[in-house]
Amino acid sequence: MTEVEPQEDTEYLEDAEEEQEAAIEGEVYEYPEENGLDSAVRQLQEVQDKEFVEVRLPADIVAEAQQAWQAFIGSAGSRDAAGEAIYAAVFESAPSLQSLFKTARSVMALRFMNGLNSIISSAASPSVLKTQVETLGFQHLDLEVTIPRVVIFRDAIINLLQMEVGARFTTKARLGFLSLLNYVGGAYIYIRREYAVRIKIIASSWRTANNKAADFMDQGEENKDEGEEGEEEEETAEGEGEGGEGERGKANKADAEREEETRRDTKDSKDEARASGEASNKNSNHTKVPTTFNEMFLFNGAVMGFANSLWMSIILEQFDAMVTNVANSNRLQEECDVLSLVLAKYRGTINLSEFKAVMLASMRSLVPKDWNGDHEVAWGWLWENVERMLKNLMGKPQVQEKALERFIMSLTEDASNFLR
Repeated sequence: MTEVEPQEDTEYLEDAEEEQEAAIEGEVYEYPEENGLDSAVRQLQEVQDKEFVEVRLPADIVAEAQQAWQAFIGSAGSRDAAGEAIYAAVFESAPSLQSLFKTARSVMALRFMNGLNSIISSAASPSVLKTQVETLGFQHLDLEVTIPRVVIFRDAIINLLQMEVGARFTTKARLGFLSLLNYVGGAYIYIRREYAVRIKIIASSWRTANNKAADFMDQGEENKDEGEEGEEEEETAEGEGEGGEGERGKANKADAEREEETRRDTKDSKDEARASGEASNKNSNHTKVPTTFNEMFLFNGAVMGFANSLWMSIILEQFDAMVTNVANSNRLQEECDVLSLVLAKYRGTINLSEFKAVMLASMRSLVPKDWNGDHEVAWGWLWENVERMLKNLMGKPQVQEKALERFIMSLTEDASNFLR
């Protein structure tokens, strides 16, 4: 009997959620037909996960949704308080999603707030909205987003706004939030499903690149070993000759050394040219072959004229961690956070698009047989998303440093010792 009861409760909750979803989707909203854009709004009354394209909502619907959002932040008193309210609404209304809340409450609340604010703020520009949603979808690749979960999250947000804003949450504002949240949720599902192929390409080509680098290293070690073996054979032969000839062999060796010294001191142009050629060949034979992705990157960077862009080396130190954690949004965000702190100390111009050019050239060199258009798209997509994440953080460490300094200075001695 104890095993059956939880199942009945679960079925009851699912039925209730389905009824709630049907009630909301069944509502009919009246909006001006003369805008000529109502088809997009009608389509987005449901979660659309079959395609991810730009969407243009009517200006009046976007305006009222933005006004309602600002009224919500004002009623909460601060952005932090608004984020806490969103967190509580989603967490309490969706027991089945509580297992996904692994980050600290304050951090998750801030992410909710920043994500929703960026979506609402860019709702008037289809291209900007699509880019923003794609970036957020990239950061949620490790979460299994489904239509029922999107509906639960959407309803929690809409109900919270209805309760907090009241009459200012008009029909158009509600319709705007319904359309935007359905659009974002469907985009998350689409990105996770369709871009999984890109993640596989990135992972496989990164392994190939590292294996190719290892092959270069093994080949270099083999050549080095062969050279050492040749030198040992020559030394052995000379030793045997000296033992066989006795004093005569020593005399011949001394004569040979004197002749060699004479040749080194000769100023003849032909000998100088020959010596120069030999030196050049020696240097070329001992030129270090790039044996890692980082070395190949630095080599290509120097060839492409970016030898003085020292900031690239800073990114290289964490690039492997970024690539290997491309499907782990939290870890990737942490890597970008740390990298932004290090880059904030760099005194000079940083052009992140230059890194992409050198990175692609290096990958083409290390994965020549498998590289194709899909690889180009996948790696370009990876860096474009990382670049957007870094640009969102640039300039913030300086401000955060001052705030952190004020916070530490305000601590008592006991609190400061505890923090340490």
